[in-house]
Amino acid sequence: MNKEELAQVFNKMERLHVVVVGDVMLDNYWWGDVERISPEAPVPVVTLNKRESRLGGAANVALNCKALGAKVTMASVVGNDADGQLLRKLAADAGIDSSLMVMSSQRPTTTKTRVISRGQHMLRLDDEITDDLYLEEEHPFIDMVLRFLQREKPDVLLFEDYNKGVLKQNVIDRITAHCKEIGIVTAVDPKKKNFLSYKDVAIFKPNLKEVREALNIPLESVTLQELDMVHNQLKNTLQHSVTFITLSEKGVYFNDGAASAIFPTHVRNIADVSGAGDTVIATAAMVYAITKDAALMAEISNIAGGLVCEEVGVVPVNKELLQQESMQLL
Repeated sequence: MNKEELAQVFNKMERLHVVVVGDVMLDNYWWGDVERISPEAPVPVVTLNKRESRLGGAANVALNCKALGAKVTMASVVGNDADGQLLRKLAADAGIDSSLMVMSSQRPTTTKTRVISRGQHMLRLDDEITDDLYLEEEHPFIDMVLRFLQREKPDVLLFEDYNKGVLKQNVIDRITAHCKEIGIVTAVDPKKKNFLSYKDVAIFKPNLKEVREALNIPLESVTLQELDMVHNQLKNTLQHSVTFITLSEKGVYFNDGAASAIFPTHVRNIADVSGAGDTVIATAAMVYAITKDAALMAEISNIAGGLVCEEVGVVPVNKELLQQESMQLL
């Protein structure tokens, strides 16, 4: 692909409508200084000087899609609480449609609070429950999403699963079937609990650790031959189109049935890997929806994931930098 064709891929991102369905979170960051150890216990005392809240989980995937230029709608269930209200406000401020985000009295909004000093994570506090949606929440949520898909006909639907209860089996099955029926490209970033629930999707994107745990295989050498065997095993169960596995410092792997490859990572000054997977699935789904080219999808997503690892905390990809690096490296 020449530079002009590659530029067209990035230009076409602005024409996409992406729906992100899954477990949204509120990421809180507390920054401070450590100058002494507590006299009460052998732990550092952090003097806080800055606090910030950001979109996390599936909401960070939505933010990455927005950063790449797409029109984005977010579908999830959050608590009817102050954190849920803040999450909706942050989404609105980012230009993300949160009309499919349901406020529930049955569960709190998932929040993750990270305490950071001198660029290092000192502690993380999680406030959440992981129970599946109750029936009285599940069916109205499914109906609402299906009506929206039928009416709006978006280009891409992304499942972002963090095992927090929104993506239960019936939710996955009903939405996937409807997307297939009306021609919406589907992609999933799975977790262990529902790992083999996402059948007939276009892109199945686990990371290496998730593959090892879900399939109970060691994958110690991470060779192309081994990963092709994983693809075949997944394909037999899921009947998906593309296997796309992130390999941490080893890069990414893809297999679309016709070709497969491992693309190594590019040299980076790694500051924080948090949120890199969110960036990768957002980029992959959008590039694939435009091009149907799995190799190009994997290469651009690999660059995108590396870029966000150079920043501290969960941040969206910078489209301009991604385009510049893609032009240089591809």
